[in-house]
Amino acid sequence: MGSTDTKAKKPRKKLGLTSAIFIALGLGIVCGVIFHYFIPEGFVRDDVFVNGIFYVVGQGFIRLMQMLVVPLVFCSIVCGAAAIGDTKTLGTVGVKTLVFYIFTTAVAVAVALTVGNLINPGVGVDMSSIVAGDVSALDSGGSSTDVSIVDTLLGIIPSNPLGALAEGDMLAVIFFALFVGIIIAIMGRKAETVHSFFEQFNDIMMNMTTAVMYVAPFGVFCLLSRTFAGVGFEAFIPMLKYMAGVLIALALHCLVVYMILLSVFARVNPITFLKKFVGVMVFAFSTSSSNATIPLNIETIVNKIGVDRRIASFTIPLGATINMDGTAIMQGVAVVFTAQLFGVELGPIEYATVIATATLASIGTAGVPSVGLITLSMVFNSVGLPLEGIALIMGIDRILDMTRTAVNITGDAVCTTVVARQEKRLNLEVFNDPDAGKESEKMTDAA
Repeated sequence: MGSTDTKAKKPRKKLGLTSAIFIALGLGIVCGVIFHYFIPEGFVRDDVFVNGIFYVVGQGFIRLMQMLVVPLVFCSIVCGAAAIGDTKTLGTVGVKTLVFYIFTTAVAVAVALTVGNLINPGVGVDMSSIVAGDVSALDSGGSSTDVSIVDTLLGIIPSNPLGALAEGDMLAVIFFALFVGIIIAIMGRKAETVHSFFEQFNDIMMNMTTAVMYVAPFGVFCLLSRTFAGVGFEAFIPMLKYMAGVLIALALHCLVVYMILLSVFARVNPITFLKKFVGVMVFAFSTSSSNATIPLNIETIVNKIGVDRRIASFTIPLGATINMDGTAIMQGVAVVFTAQLFGVELGPIEYATVIATATLASIGTAGVPSVGLITLSMVFNSVGLPLEGIALIMGIDRILDMTRTAVNITGDAVCTTVVARQEKRLNLEVFNDPDAGKESEKMTDAA
């Protein structure tokens, strides 16, 4: 009798946020496939569900996350810079972060070009079976593809900080926030009131992020349902070699290159890192937005990995803006695919140009869905490839975009962990604790 009472009083295990997002992702894919193949086209399927409920809830969730990004990034970087205090240390962290991001992006393109030339994705493809998209938006006078390096560098300095905040110009926001944080650190006690304001506002933004994350599984379910309801599997068949090339290169970069960097430079167990970070990767996969993933990335890297918040608040937002390894990989494979498809010969000089252009193109790229297609036109122009190649991969890019976003944000987290370790700002006890951070992601059960 007593044992029965004990069992009855045993509390139910609560569902964690990561588990809930995993479940929502799986159910969303299944639901989308069912809608695509088993429910006939018509008002109910297309207008009520696919372009109605799924679209509104999914995009509503994305907008909630985007709503938090600019104020959260601004306050995080101000607080991080002010808390680090020593401008020399801040400069060291900044230089290491930039070098790491640029290096890994260049490696990513090299990996993609190597994989592309090994599997030859454009050889033997029947172009008549591929539905081409519209590339007019990518070649409308060159406004989006002909931005010089000088203009990109000057664009970092905002002529109107409030305008940069309103428009979500992340490089300009980061520059201004960093400037404000450094001045607060230099002024010390004279700026205590302003410093406290930003710290308290940052806490408010973190609490808002926690509140928004409670609806993440519903948003993920609707985003995946709508994607698979519209795409199905037919569009993939003629592009399987191209997709395989991108996915193989992404896997190699994420599971080999990043893990080696963690082992060598951070001296931590990469398997432990992956286990703790997989929830953020799933979230990035479902939203296809590096910017929308910033809040969850920061919280995970601080609470589960053990990185000092002052480091994470600086490197994660910066990475979401300038570190696009996954996007660079897609561009590398796309170059090989298009060159083979149209019979364009590329030599060592052209491949070196692709590596340099794709690396530079990632700087200042907005962390929003499918932006890689825009910068891809810049890469194609650098080696004389026809933009029609971009039109051919548009149809299946959504799925690849989801995967490469997961790699993008993983690169940000790996860099943050490496820099924190080298600056002695990584708590190894937290990193090695399998339960670290779990209390912050508990979801309430239904009564």
